[in-house]
Amino acid sequence: MSQVYVVGHRNPDTDAVVSAMSYAALRNATGDRDYVACRLDHLSDETKRMLAKFGFSQPMRVKDMRTQVSDIDYDKPPVLEPSATLDRAWKTMNEGHVTSIPVVNSNGTLFGTLSAGDIASYTLDTITDPKVNSLPLFNLLGVIEGQIIKDINAKDEISGEIVIGLPGNGKAPAFAGKDKIVLCGDQEDMISYALENDTEAVIMCAVTPDKALLDKFPDSTTTVIYTPFDAMKTSQLISQSMPISRVCATEDIVCFHTTDYLDDVRETILKSRFRSYPVLDEEDKVVGTLSRFHLLRPRRKNIVLVDHNESAQSVPGLDQAELIEIIDHHRLADIQTTQPIKVRNEPVGSTTTIVAEMYQESGVTPAPMMAGLMVSAILSDTVMFKSPTCTERDKIFAERLSRIAGVSIEEIGRELFDASRNTDSSAEHLIKTDFKEFHIAGQTLGVSQIICVDSKSMLERKQEFLDTMAMLKKQNGYDMILLMLTDVLVEGSYLFYIGSDDTIRYAFSAEPHDNELYLPGVMSRKKQIIPMLTALWG
Repeated sequence: MSQVYVVGHRNPDTDAVVSAMSYAALRNATGDRDYVACRLDHLSDETKRMLAKFGFSQPMRVKDMRTQVSDIDYDKPPVLEPSATLDRAWKTMNEGHVTSIPVVNSNGTLFGTLSAGDIASYTLDTITDPKVNSLPLFNLLGVIEGQIIKDINAKDEISGEIVIGLPGNGKAPAFAGKDKIVLCGDQEDMISYALENDTEAVIMCAVTPDKALLDKFPDSTTTVIYTPFDAMKTSQLISQSMPISRVCATEDIVCFHTTDYLDDVRETILKSRFRSYPVLDEEDKVVGTLSRFHLLRPRRKNIVLVDHNESAQSVPGLDQAELIEIIDHHRLADIQTTQPIKVRNEPVGSTTTIVAEMYQESGVTPAPMMAGLMVSAILSDTVMFKSPTCTERDKIFAERLSRIAGVSIEEIGRELFDASRNTDSSAEHLIKTDFKEFHIAGQTLGVSQIICVDSKSMLERKQEFLDTMAMLKKQNGYDMILLMLTDVLVEGSYLFYIGSDDTIRYAFSAEPHDNELYLPGVMSRKKQIIPMLTALWG
């Protein structure tokens, strides 16, 4: 089952958040797919109050829809700990049909990487220089299926040059010195010489040791080991008994996290030479490996847009996502798709109204708490049914949902537009709470709206708002920035602006004063502000 993200616009208002939540709940209720409601930014105080009132948590926040490592089918090969032997690593690679494996610590974090080339290189080195240093006996005995016959010092490790016990000239042993690991068969002279000279170890290959011979050297520190393999096989297996921690790469390892974006991963891989790269999760634990071929056909994120269809207002990285549906009540804008998708765009006052109708069409009744939350979204976007965008359908579904939820429309309206709740917030916070960016005929403008039941306290902060708007205009390169102070009781909006006086004068056929203009009956940014500017700029 592929996850589908349901996302509203940037600077989300209550309608954007609730339409995403209610639509995801509807699709999950009908058993289609795994739909997840998301938000793009911080929530307004109004939205937080409504979520808390009806017992909902904030939706998951997403910042980008670019393809990530978690979106691709990377490999999940077995992993080994550093103490594992090269013999075990080689068998693991062959069984898994892989050429490299991650080496992990006991807690699952990355220790290093081991490739078939690392094992081959080490094996070739032991042919020209057959030595082992501090080889753990646990490892050795496991690989050669060995058994300790004599070890008075109870060694944990052995070190030395590996030699096969053959006589030299005059039948004298061809090895000397204590730092030798002697492989021999039923050769009493070789064994006696090794025990007498306290050689590091004697490995009896495919022969049963003579206890009487060993008893002749009770004080010898030589470790005697029995193995069922012949000398040639044993000599090969000794080098494969080494812990992989001695061979694997542990420095300058290139690895990626599941949250990394493929754009960045691709750039890094192009600059490196490795065949595979460890993949780590949020806790830095190894979860798999990826190679170049994984980047050829990545799996895109599935996304549904609600309450907008304009790229400037949508989630970053939308062009890398698989857009499968749009549900909106705004004008058609500039989002393009590579294939046909479902689009439901209707002239109503709230996107949540469209979702409510979809519940009805599907024969699904929203849960009472969800129904109450949907009422708040419809009332918010239609400004208690006073916005010119409001339709009879908005009213019908709000009333129907309120009966399901057992709530009063008037009570929800008072909680939504209680201006006293915003008096302590900064001007920047208030402006950004319901802020949208528009691109019209080469002009870029930002339009914010603050809805209240008493505009007096907000008007007293006019200069503070204008200063903040001037800062945002410069900071973001807007041609113009506007703020609507919409008073529900007087059913009109005070328009503050930073930009051209002529634009405001000609667009609204009224004379502004000191960057301010009162617009009676104007309640909607979508239907009464943006269309006037669009008509002016062509």
